[in-house]
Amino acid sequence: CDTKPDKRRVAYVYSPEYIETCDTLSKVPNRASMVHSLIEAYGLLDHMSIVKPHAATIEEMAKFHTDSYLEHLHKISQDGDNDDPQSADYGLGYDCPVVEGIFDYAAAVGGATLSGAQSLLDQKFDVAINWAGGWHHAKKDEASGFCYVNDAVLGILKLREKYERVLYVDVDLHHGDGVEDAFSFTSKVMTVSLHKFSPGFFPGTGDLCDTGLGKGRWYAVNVPLEDGIKDDRYYQLFTSVMQEVRAQFNPEALVMQLGADTMAGDPMCSFNMTPVGVGKCLQYVLQWQLPTLLLGGGGYNLANTARCWTYLTGAVLGKTLSSEIPDHEFFTEYGPDYSLEISPSCRPDRNDNKHLDQVVSTIKGNLSYLTKFILYLIILSFGEGSVRRNQWKNKDSWSRARQ
Repeated sequence: CDTKPDKRRVAYVYSPEYIETCDTLSKVPNRASMVHSLIEAYGLLDHMSIVKPHAATIEEMAKFHTDSYLEHLHKISQDGDNDDPQSADYGLGYDCPVVEGIFDYAAAVGGATLSGAQSLLDQKFDVAINWAGGWHHAKKDEASGFCYVNDAVLGILKLREKYERVLYVDVDLHHGDGVEDAFSFTSKVMTVSLHKFSPGFFPGTGDLCDTGLGKGRWYAVNVPLEDGIKDDRYYQLFTSVMQEVRAQFNPEALVMQLGADTMAGDPMCSFNMTPVGVGKCLQYVLQWQLPTLLLGGGGYNLANTARCWTYLTGAVLGKTLSSEIPDHEFFTEYGPDYSLEISPSCRPDRNDNKHLDQVVSTIKGNLSYLTKFILYLIILSFGEGSVRRNQWKNKDSWSRARQ
C-alpha cells in the first residue's frame, strides 16, 4: 500500500478470543474474522497499536443497563433458554435470539468499547477502533435490533469521566435510537444520526422533529433520508450538518458509529454508498483532532462490510490501499472481481434536492436555539427573566427556547 506520513496514534482493539466470540453472533456469522483478516492482509496492523480488550463486568454494564436486564440475560445465557416467559419483556426473541453464551458476547463487546475509550482517556492514542462494536439499538432494559448491550452508550459514559461534551455521530442505515434515548435529557452529549426514515422501516424513530427533551432539547439531531442516496450528496449533507453541530456544541470528544449497511450491495437494498463517501465523512470529523472512538454496527453483505471497514482503517492511518484484495483466509469471498472497491448500483436516488435543503435548514434553525436557550437559562439564573424577556425581538424564538 502507498504510505503517507503517519499523523495519528491509533489503537486497534483486538484479541483472538474477542474475534472468536464476536464471530458467534448469528446475524453476522464470522464477520469479525473477515474484517480483521482483511485489515491484517493489507498490513495495517503494523501501523496501529493493539489494545487487548477486557470483558465488561456487570457493574460496568450497569452504568447504563438495569440490573434486572443484565441478571436475566446472564441467567438465560447459561443454558440458551429460549422459552423463559420473561424474555419477551426484555426484547429477547425474534430479532435478538437467546443462544448459549450470549451474555459473554455482550460483555465482550461492551468491554472492548470501554477498553478503546480508556485508551483515549489515558491520552496514549488519538483514535481507537472497535469494528465489532457499535450496537446502537439496545435500551437500558431491553435488547433490540440484534443488539444485546449498547456499547456505544458505555463508551460515551466512559469518555464523559474526563470530557465535558461528547459528540455521537451515527452513519448506520438505521436510526441510532438506543443512544439517542440514553442521552435525550442531557446537554452533555449531542447525538447526530443520518439514517433511512420510511414507514415500516426499523426502528421507526429519528424524524426531523425529534430533537431531545428537557435539558436535552435541541441536543438530538436527526437527518432522515430516503433510498438511493450516493456518496456526493451524502457528503454534502453530512458536512453541512456537522459544520453547524461543531459550531454550536463545540465537542471535546467524539464517538462515531460507522455501520456498513449503507453500502451498495447490502441486503437492505436502501442506500447506494461506497467506502469512499463514508471515508470522506470520517476524514471531515477527524480533522477536528478530537479524541475519537470509532465503532462498527450494521453491515450484512459481509465481504462489503470488510471492504468498507478496511478502507476506513486505511483512511484513518493515511494509507492508500491497493485495489487488489491480498491473498488471505477469506480471499474467495471477494470474487468475482477480488477488488477492494464497491461500485454503486443504478438504483435511483429518491431524495429530492428541495427536501434535503429544507432538512438542513430546519436542523440549522434548531441548533441556533441552543445559544438562545443557554442565554435564557443564564438570564433566569440571575433572576432577570422578566426584564430580559422584553429585549427578545423575536417572540417566536423566545417561546421555542422556553419549551
